[in-house]
Amino acid sequence: MTEEQLSQGPVHAVHVELGATFAPFGGWEMPVSYAGVVAEHTAVRESVGVFDVSHLGKALVRGSGAAAFVNSALTNDLDKIGPGKAQYTLCCTPSGGVIDDLIAYFVSPDEVFLVPNAANTADVVAALAATAPEGVTVENQHRDFGVIAVQGPKSAEVLTALGLPTDIEYMAFADATWDGVPVRVCRSGYTGEIGFELLPRWEDSETLFRAAVEQVRAHGGQVAGLGARDTLRTEMGYPLHGHELSLEISPLEARCGWAIGWKKPKFWGKETLTDEKESGPARKLWGIKALDRGVLRAGQTVLRDGESIGETTSGTFSPTLKAGIALALLDSGAGVSAGDEIAVDVRGRSLRAEVVSPPFVEINTK
Repeated sequence: MTEEQLSQGPVHAVHVELGATFAPFGGWEMPVSYAGVVAEHTAVRESVGVFDVSHLGKALVRGSGAAAFVNSALTNDLDKIGPGKAQYTLCCTPSGGVIDDLIAYFVSPDEVFLVPNAANTADVVAALAATAPEGVTVENQHRDFGVIAVQGPKSAEVLTALGLPTDIEYMAFADATWDGVPVRVCRSGYTGEIGFELLPRWEDSETLFRAAVEQVRAHGGQVAGLGARDTLRTEMGYPLHGHELSLEISPLEARCGWAIGWKKPKFWGKETLTDEKESGPARKLWGIKALDRGVLRAGQTVLRDGESIGETTSGTFSPTLKAGIALALLDSGAGVSAGDEIAVDVRGRSLRAEVVSPPFVEINTK
């Protein structure tokens, strides 16, 4: 996709004003950083940061029995939650590959709102629409809503200053108003910190984002871009579709078996994934922390005693640990465990590293 073809979100003009650097991601022109990735990352861990992630997809499944239909398709069990709650789930193929991982908002038995990844929204909508029963519609609302993430220890203070609700359980949401316009507020995020995701209408997103930036800065925080979002999620071991999850990487390999409702009568890929669960996945996702100085990136070979045992799927510098870290799919037959010393081939140099059971740092979402 050329630069001219990249989509821009409803807040793009603000990013330009703030001096953001940009890069393509999932077909969108995304702000990578403003003050620098490390500063933005540290702000989220220690105070608060605000991200524009309006590139994320949005889809509405509506009609009689909509929630039951979604529950028969996606992996997690919607029956475990109720209206006003949100749930991490996966959309899989019959062969157990992952079309996408997404958040399902249970609005009512007849309405479920979905937030998939940007590049996979059309595929998720198409898969659901192709199997929806009569009376259930699946609508792509990608450009109907923005998504603004306020993340960090002071995130609730920022929302209070904005006049938005904060007394919300983790993975629950409330429909509120801000300056007379509707905003859905969810206690969720992709950073490992306490935080909220705000879903205003597309046309209201710029005004709300400007107000959020003002309050975040007033509380000692930073505007944050895609770079900090990636370092934060990698420290938590959170998967990114196309890296730790894909049509070729199963939920079990990616340590996402917890997001599967194994006792449900059906979901897409249940038979294949049940067989894989019983036999054990051929690969498993592990964390890797560099012991030598060097840059870890995706696609690097992981070695033990000179033999390949897997490959990194994501890699970055951890501002919290001040060390290179990576996520990697390692062969189950290699029998690795946390604390083992291995090596990573970094451009022909063998870099010493330690196997870590993710996350790399403590989760503070609750």
